[in-house]
Parts: sequence; structure tokens; C-alpha cells
Amino acid sequence: MEQRKLYKTIESVASKDFNTDTDLLADVLKQIISNEAIQLKGGRIWKFEPRRKAYRLIFQTGKVQKIQEDFLLYLKDYPYYEKIAQERTILADETNKTLISKGIIKYSASGIGRKIKVGDKRYYEYLLAVNSAMIGDDLRDTLNIVATVLTSKLNERYLTQSRKTLIADIDKAKEIQRSILPEHEYRFHNYDVFGVTLPAQIVGGDFYDYLKIGEGEDRLGVVVGDAASKGFGAAAEAMYISGALRMASSFQIKISLMFSRMNQLVNKIFSDDKFASLFYGELSDDKKGLFLYANAGHNPPMFFRKKFNEISLLNSTGPLLGPAPNAKFETDHVNFRNGDILVIYSDGVVEAANDKFDFYGEERLGKLIMDNVHRTPKEICLVILEDVQKFSTSDSQYQDDKTIVVIKRNDKNEPSPKTI
Repeated sequence: MEQRKLYKTIESVASKDFNTDTDLLADVLKQIISNEAIQLKGGRIWKFEPRRKAYRLIFQTGKVQKIQEDFLLYLKDYPYYEKIAQERTILADETNKTLISKGIIKYSASGIGRKIKVGDKRYYEYLLAVNSAMIGDDLRDTLNIVATVLTSKLNERYLTQSRKTLIADIDKAKEIQRSILPEHEYRFHNYDVFGVTLPAQIVGGDFYDYLKIGEGEDRLGVVVGDAASKGFGAAAEAMYISGALRMASSFQIKISLMFSRMNQLVNKIFSDDKFASLFYGELSDDKKGLFLYANAGHNPPMFFRKKFNEISLLNSTGPLLGPAPNAKFETDHVNFRNGDILVIYSDGVVEAANDKFDFYGEERLGKLIMDNVHRTPKEICLVILEDVQKFSTSDSQYQDDKTIVVIKRNDKNEPSPKTI
């Protein structure tokens, strides 16, 4: 059969919808065995099993004596297998006594699919072996075409399945990451809290959390963290740190000690190029509005004092988590009065870039906060996100995950500020 015509014929047969690789290979083998122009008496499909170091018979057809199902041909008995991996198709005399007893004296075998590594050698995932009265170069050329088309179709199936698996994994990763994030809006004593995170990719390394502390839940830990880099690696680190913090908060240990232990864990568990910034603060029902916090290399949150109409920064009290296992962390504090606001954010907010490569910056963020102190935490979050999105270019390589948590004290015995 003319080679181009053969190619189109095999591709047409192999393009049908098959449930399994075996169904695809078996159907094509039956088609070429029945094609009089190719002149084949019979054929078999073998599948490589690395653990056994053997090929197992998975299908046979044609006018030849049948071989026992699941018959094994071991690598050690067939030096030709290594040659097939190099040349794809070989023509050879049969040496296996069982196969010879079935009338298989000469055969041609072609490698199909991926190559699987065993030791320092590679072997095709499948073999297509045929019997013909005309074993020669024409048959070799024919089988090379068949094997090439089938390998292409199997690769398409692998990619399709990989896409489906990847999509399922992505969906699962998104679901898992959503599960570690609390509800956006939260009310704790005289404090209104609202948080939101927007990953730069499908999942990200930013996270925030609200942690109830103590048996009477008289304290609330507010966390914002940023694992280095983006994507799945950063998301895995973020989920680990978030989970560890939840466990640590249940033991009611001092904030500085908790940070030291978190730092040692990050240093031990993750590779040398991984680190994270972390801000953690505790709200309570303290009438003076005591807010204890520690800041491990995170962007300094902006604290608006209503009485003085000014913003101060809650600077770092220790280094990033991860690089230095014996790093020390201190605790600091501020006091919330009615109307005071704390805006905690990740670097994806202030480092968002426009098409001129200018950063959004702390100054612009501070001014926006000052212009919106009359709003609720939710409204402040949304105003900031909208302004950052307008400022930045969505396709810029400098975009990063964006997380914002806003805390506002609103004493019940004083009038609530009006919102718009």
C-alpha cells in the first residue's frame, strides 16, 4: 500500500473514540491484519511491565495459533528489545520455544508509545508484533508508519488525560486553599474585620486567617502571611504555615515564642530558597484596646489613629521566616480607640506596577486610607483593590498575590460612622 495512503488510513482508524489504549491498539491491529494489501497473517500487542522486566501479551488476532493469555516475554531472553528502542522496528527470527511451537518462526516488532526507563535503558511501552510470509524492508516501512501514527495518537490521549488530571488537581488546590481562608467579614467584640486575597495565578502564596484563642475565645489572632514566589509551591507553603499557626494558637503560647517555632519549622521543612513574611496580632476585649503583634519581615501595616488623624506604621519586630533558624522575634503593641483602623496588606498591593513600571507604593495607599476612614472595613478593602487594579496593568510580569485585612474599632456605645 502506498505509504501516504496507509498513513491516512491508520490515522482515520486511530482517531475514533476509544475507552482505553488497548482498545485503540487492538482495533488498528485488526484493521491492518484484515487489509489484503499489507499481507499479514496475524499479530499481537504486548505491554511492558517494568516491575517484572517483561512484556505481557494483551491482545492477539489473525490466522495463527493463539498464545496463552498474559504470556510473558522477559527482557533477559530478548536482546532485540534494546534494538527496538533504538530503531523502532526490527525483523527477526523467533527464539522463544513456546512461540515457535505456535508456528511463529519469523516476526516483525515495532515499538509504540512512551519509552519507560529501567536502569540505564529505555523500552517502549507497547510492542506491535506481526507475522507475514513477506518479512522484509517493505514490511518494516509499513510498520514504522503504523507505529508512528499510533504513538502520536497515544501521546494525544496522554495529553488529554494529563489536562483532565491537571484541571482536577487545580480545582482541588483551589478548593483546599479556599478552605484555609476564613469568612471575609468578622465581628469580634468592638472590632469589625474584613479580609480578602486575590492570587496572581490560580492559587497563590498569600493567606490570612482569624484565630480564636483561649477557652472562652476572649482573644482573636489576625494573621496575614506571604510565602515567597507564586503558584503551587507558594500555595503549599502558605497552607502549611497557616495550618501550623492554627495548631500553635490552640496552646496559647507567647507570640514571640510562637514565631520562633514557626521560623524553625519553615527552615526545616522547606528548601533553602523558600521563606515567608508573616504579620500576627491579637485583639481582645481589653477596654484600652490593647493589640499585641509581631511582624516577621512583612510589609508594615498602616495604623490610622482617629484622634490625631494620622497614620503610623507597625514595623518589623523580627526577620523573615525561614532563612535563619535561630532568629529572634520581639512583640510590640498599639492601642485601638474608637474609629481607629488597621490595614494589613501584602506586597502585591504596594508593588503592583503600571505600564511605566511605576509601583503603586505606600504613599498612595496611605492617602487612599486617609480619604476613606469613614467607611467600613469591607468598603475600605474594596476601594483599595479597585484602585490598585485601575493603577496596574493586568499583564505585567510584576503582578503578585494581593491580600488585605482591615480592622476597625467601633464601640457599641458610640455612634457608628456613616458609610456610603
